[in-house]
Amino acid sequence: MNDPQGSSLSFKEKVGYGMGDTASNFFFQTFNIFLLYYYTDVFGISAAAVGTLFFVSKLWDAINDPVMGAVADRTQTRWGKFRPYLLWMAVPYGVMGYLMFAGPDLDDSGKLVYAWVTYSLMMMLYTSINVPYSALMGVMTPSSRQRTLLSSYRFVGAFGGGLLISMLVRPLVQFFGAEDEAAGFQVTMAIFAVASVVMFWLTFAWTKERVVVADESSSRLSDDLRFLAQNRPWVVLCFAAIFTLTAIALKNAVTIHFFKYYVGDDGSPVFLFFDMTTLFMTIGMLALIAGVACTKWLTDRFDKKNLLIVLSLGNAACMLALYFVPADQVGIMMLLNILGSLCAGPTAPLVWAMYADVADYGAWRFGRRTTGLVFSASMFAQKFGLTIGAGLSGWLLAVFGYVANEVQSGTALEGIRLLFTVIPSVVALANVAVLTFYRLSDAQVAQIEQELAARPVG
Repeated sequence: MNDPQGSSLSFKEKVGYGMGDTASNFFFQTFNIFLLYYYTDVFGISAAAVGTLFFVSKLWDAINDPVMGAVADRTQTRWGKFRPYLLWMAVPYGVMGYLMFAGPDLDDSGKLVYAWVTYSLMMMLYTSINVPYSALMGVMTPSSRQRTLLSSYRFVGAFGGGLLISMLVRPLVQFFGAEDEAAGFQVTMAIFAVASVVMFWLTFAWTKERVVVADESSSRLSDDLRFLAQNRPWVVLCFAAIFTLTAIALKNAVTIHFFKYYVGDDGSPVFLFFDMTTLFMTIGMLALIAGVACTKWLTDRFDKKNLLIVLSLGNAACMLALYFVPADQVGIMMLLNILGSLCAGPTAPLVWAMYADVADYGAWRFGRRTTGLVFSASMFAQKFGLTIGAGLSGWLLAVFGYVANEVQSGTALEGIRLLFTVIPSVVALANVAVLTFYRLSDAQVAQIEQELAARPVG
């Protein structure tokens, strides 16, 4: 497939863009993997209260995404529409991320209020920087092929950040806090906060917006939303995202609980300085990165939709198989984690490249490019999935009778196992069913790309 003239990106620019998702994942992956554990077992909030916090805050946060996308679409600066937000919002993002783990000495009510305020504000700041960051990919190049490659760099950065979180958080918390996990989290998250700010600034400095879009400050948001609702490929991806992120949120939220209470990980090193939980997460992240690295090879040979369906089925099968592995067969758990993560790796860059494709489809069909709204509305769907998954994880732990830092009942252990394996697998299969309705092929995208290059789009 030929790229439009001038659409190729330099290696530095691709790396710079990837750094932005590393910066995001210093906190995003920490929230996905550690926050439920931190709130229940370290900060001392009940699982049911955390489930409600996650659900309400994430629901409000998800609603913010389309609003932020519309604002970004209407932004006009000498740096472009989306890049300025990486410069403006990086410091507030880093500061609030640290404050979430500052762990002040409060009574039970005070802790709950503190968690509500800091978590809600952090999610709003995450929206204000990550929506423009995500949309930036759609205007860095008009080439679908280049965007797929750029998306691969993005998710190498994303999973690289996830790898650092999986590999370093528990050892760093132990190193800085010893027996005081709260103190360990404070110092660890301060380090990640500084790193995230620097990386967002580098993303701003090393990237450029090339797809010039007309000033849309006078356009009506109602028209943009109507066009979005009529963009059927986007609607399919929207529902698929809800199921995908629900499955991810459920599994990630109870990973530590699964190994602490079912497998019996007491935090002792089993390989180098890694305990069993850290080793499991680290190996999974390495496999995810390896999967991402295969994305270009795979997309050169297979249609993105069909590839996404097959890989999603493989990941769902591996999650389901984990349910049948006895607690003492950690090696088999590691192997299934590697296989599932290899399948999951390419799915993230595939999906984000497809979001850019449906943005082009909308511009081609309706004559107006609303890249920010497309990406932010897609993030709304993803965050709605996270909202459902995160809320369910806390609520279902409470329903199953989970009690933090105690020997769990048989019902509670079975609930943790189901939340880690069977339930996310079933939700992932629902995602596969939805994807069968996606009708935008790579050949159609290539044709749309050529036609857009030949005519102006507002």
